[in-house]
Amino acid sequence: MVSDVIDRETSARQTRGGEERPRRWGDWLRTAARGVGQTLLTVGLVALLFVVYQLWVTDLLAARAQDQLAEQIQDQWADSPTVAAPPADPAPPTDPVPQPTPPDGSPAAPPAHTPGTIQAGLGDPFAILHIPRLGSNYSRVVVEGASEVQLEQGPGHYVDTAMPGEQGNFAVAGHRVGRGSPFLNLDRMRPGDPVVVETEDSWFVYRVLGDAASGDFDADPSGIPGRQIVRPSRVDVISPTPGRPAGGAPSGAYLTLTTCHPKYSAQQRLIVHARLDGAPLSKAAAPDGPPVLDG
Repeated sequence: MVSDVIDRETSARQTRGGEERPRRWGDWLRTAARGVGQTLLTVGLVALLFVVYQLWVTDLLAARAQDQLAEQIQDQWADSPTVAAPPADPAPPTDPVPQPTPPDGSPAAPPAHTPGTIQAGLGDPFAILHIPRLGSNYSRVVVEGASEVQLEQGPGHYVDTAMPGEQGNFAVAGHRVGRGSPFLNLDRMRPGDPVVVETEDSWFVYRVLGDAASGDFDADPSGIPGRQIVRPSRVDVISPTPGRPAGGAPSGAYLTLTTCHPKYSAQQRLIVHARLDGAPLSKAAAPDGPPVLDG
């Protein structure tokens, strides 16, 4: 009898031990699964908040910065007027000096802009960019410098490239998505589209290179494409003559707009090239801008 009792107790202990081990293992698995789930949920929430910040919050901050820059630059221009009214009796025009045609067949370059030479410190606003193709009221204040700090405010001018109206390449960078998304729809640009640059004393009209009739970006006589997609390492797009060596002499007055490509990615760069179309228009003669701004 005693031996039977001992055997039953031993068997019960073994059974309880066998049940406890699987139960402890299952509890551990459930705890680990809950921990992993909570971690993934937290990571997903942080990622979602980051996307919201990048796509919406930075746009709001950039819009506020643009409003401040617009007010600043208008006050700046009002405080230091450099535009003189045209004379009442202008002198009769003299015969123009013929301009040689460049060997590549592109139109002769207009003379460099000299009145009101532009000088701007890093981060300072100095021009306003108007692009009718991107909206009838599209305007963005351009600041000096193209680092991330400057681009958080809006389009930024590549330091050491030409200023508006000058011979060379007036090159401007801007974000495609976030930070105000100034160049979000830059891919909508077409050959012949005007890009107007407003400065303190003048308006400059650039036109996107290519054949306006056919829409072919690669048909410009200069050989410079109106639009191209390149690797980020292709810095020759902002050379004095786009696509040529950085140390070469300019063959005209160009404007280059650069942004990321495709949208929501920085793997490549979308580039738009334009050329100055005629002489600058004085603000004294046209305070509201050139006719292309009227649509």
